Amino acid sequence: MSDAPPAKAEEGSGSPAWMATFADLMSLLMCFFVLLLSFSEMDAAKFKELAGSLSKAFGVQRDVPANELPKGTSVVTAEFSPGKPDNETLLKIMRQQTTDESKDNLDFTSGDKGLDKKQIAKEIYNAAVKRMQEEAERITAALKSEIDSGTVEVDWTDREIIIRIRERGTFPSGDDKIDGAFALLLKKIASALKEVEGNIIVSGHTDNRPISTSRFPSNWVLSAARAAAVVHHLEAKEDINPDRLQIRAHGDTKPLFTNYTEESRSKNRRVEISILGDKHLFYEYDDDTQAQDIVAAKDN
Repeated sequence: MSDAPPAKAEEGSGSPAWMATFADLMSLLMCFFVLLLSFSEMDAAKFKELAGSLSKAFGVQRDVPANELPKGTSVVTAEFSPGKPDNETLLKIMRQQTTDESKDNLDFTSGDKGLDKKQIAKEIYNAAVKRMQEEAERITAALKSEIDSGTVEVDWTDREIIIRIRERGTFPSGDDKIDGAFALLLKKIASALKEVEGNIIVSGHTDNRPISTSRFPSNWVLSAARAAAVVHHLEAKEDINPDRLQIRAHGDTKPLFTNYTEESRSKNRRVEISILGDKHLFYEYDDDTQAQDIVAAKDN
């Protein structure tokens, strides 16, 4: 029997027991802070506003490409859109294309800001006047024989074309009846009216000699009746769109000449057919506010 003392069991070489508890605690703390961060909300608008202010303050000027639509506002949802995830699907491609098109439109609008509104308005105005002149020339060519005979005059301003029909080519004295010759003339005028755009105003005019009959107690009534007769004929017989037609009665209030002689009075007795021009012609491009209105009207 040996007298040697028994050998002690070899102690383990692993970590102390408290390390396992500490590791568990640290894992739990990390999970806790991750959850806190995931629940937090980031105000994207304020963040962009702050970033923009800082960039301006430091003189940084550059275009930030908008490659995709804004998505989530938290860390967890920052890469996800509401609904079913789509990854690189057709929906995401369509969103990208829409964003690019929107940015192109924004870039175009930004470029216009540097242009002179008055200059743009002036160009629009000049184009409308040129179109008015071309239409007046077409009507003049269509009514050349009537103009040469002195029955019709064609005049134009930057706002309207006026077809002026003398009394000898229109109604019998003191009447509103459209006879055969006048009907043929209106047919030819209607053909020209169909070739141009714009509202049509038919105005009746008389001289200053008073009239007092059962049908026409005044020059006002006579001029109104004649204008109405022409409008009715253009609509019913010549198929002019009634939405384009208007009536005005001026009596003897707008003479072309003085009423001192029979010749001048005969020139004042007339029917005028006016074709109104483009709406851009009713602005003054030298005025800042109306210049903006012209540009806005063009866009609409």
